[in-house]
Amino acid sequence: MRSDPILSICSALTPDIPVRLRYMSPVITVIGDAMLDGWWHGHSERMAREAPAPVVAMTRKQFVPGGAANTAMNVASMGARVRFVGLAGEDESGLRLRDELDHAGIDVSGLILHPGVTTITKNRIIVGDQVLARLDEAQPGEYPAEALEQVAAAVGRATSGVAAQLICDYRTGMLPGPVRRALLEQTDRPPLTVVDAHDPSPWAELRPDIVTPNAEETAQLLKVPLDPATDRVRTVLDLAPRLFHDTGAASVIVTLDRDGTVMMGRDGTQYRTWAQPAADKQASGAGDTFVAALAVGRSCGLPLTTSLDLAQCAADVVVSRFGTSVCSTSDLVAHLAQFSDDALDCDELVRQLSEQRKAGRRIVLTNGCFDVLHRGHTAFLNQAKRLGDVLVVAINSDDSVRRLKGDGRPINPVADRAGVLAALSCVDYVTTFETDTPVPLIERIRPDIYAKGGDYRAEELAETEVVRGYGGDVRILDYLPAHSTTAVVRRIRSERPLERGSERPLERPARRGTNAAGSA
Repeated sequence: MRSDPILSICSALTPDIPVRLRYMSPVITVIGDAMLDGWWHGHSERMAREAPAPVVAMTRKQFVPGGAANTAMNVASMGARVRFVGLAGEDESGLRLRDELDHAGIDVSGLILHPGVTTITKNRIIVGDQVLARLDEAQPGEYPAEALEQVAAAVGRATSGVAAQLICDYRTGMLPGPVRRALLEQTDRPPLTVVDAHDPSPWAELRPDIVTPNAEETAQLLKVPLDPATDRVRTVLDLAPRLFHDTGAASVIVTLDRDGTVMMGRDGTQYRTWAQPAADKQASGAGDTFVAALAVGRSCGLPLTTSLDLAQCAADVVVSRFGTSVCSTSDLVAHLAQFSDDALDCDELVRQLSEQRKAGRRIVLTNGCFDVLHRGHTAFLNQAKRLGDVLVVAINSDDSVRRLKGDGRPINPVADRAGVLAALSCVDYVTTFETDTPVPLIERIRPDIYAKGGDYRAEELAETEVVRGYGGDVRILDYLPAHSTTAVVRRIRSERPLERGSERPLERPARRGTNAAGSA
């Protein structure tokens, strides 16, 4: 698996990262249930005479790959070279599906078209912006044994020498049996295995690097309710040991729709993303886009936490669209570019926060130089976000950083630092301040909670008296001593890799291709 040394230390997203991923163009195999999604648009002005049903005059029919085929389309749209392994019929839908994938540049030599198979189709009838009905076609019985053996044979050919394999199991009956056996018996297993399954437990024996169940799938797996009105993140974190046991995965990422995602690693790593609010656009397949972006980022050596942020951004892009769609490199660049130089001045910030308070939301403020963003920063910011509803990050101006850190700092100018922070899903607003402490800013915006990370006590901070004076709360959060900006700057300047968990440069390159998803 190729790895970009720059990508491997990226703790936050910038618009250039999707371009770097496309340039690396990893080879990824997608194995799973192929479907064809139909979106049939029309209008209705009357009811049928023979039944209480609307008469729909069709105006347009659109067909796009769905299911695992939609995942493959998303992987390809982000610049990866994709090999697809699946099963469809020698019917009109199967031929259309193969042509759509082939047109997107996907290797379809592993897509088996068999006369004894009915292609899975999901045709939605849409009037206005509302789905009126969905017409599904599926295999009427078990798949022919001969067809499954052909798919199993294609697995070995398609996974040889690739950077990652992505298994998409929609429980149609294609993956159990010969195909699953072929995956378990691999002698040349790719460095990264990601499983996106309605039920990940049958894949525990495979010991995947990452599994990505959604809220409903997680609730069924654990046999516990995950009510959106409750703290689903806390429930999932508390049940992490069971998730690791039932999935066999090194890392479990639970997607929680509007609540974003939560990631847990066997090494104790935890990470959270927040979804951008979006109007209901009848979007379909956002989960496919999410896992596709995750696999692309991770297969190129992007840290797992940053890959998770990339996946969240990709899902945010498609969830705002109608129908089944893909997120491309240009989509990601445009999405991330909107956050560049995104710092608000104090007057505008006060106005925005006033609206947030009217909605009953608690405001959290933290501050710092955030010169070269690293894992210590992102871990801290995610902790700060969990303290309230809205997270404001105030960053020192360039002159302020120079006064605090000396000549040669900051490494990155204030506009770049603001843009990187604003791109994090946990950060709601970014602002800057010229003074050596944020006290004047605190006096203006009066956050409910002021959060600080490091080896501090609240009584040592100049900000504490001001915050407590108006009834606010000061919180000192966890500190990651092995992750400092000074160490990162020293590492970059020496151009030598850093040994995991320490600030000592490695004397030799780390081994490649072992448990690609195990580190963050």
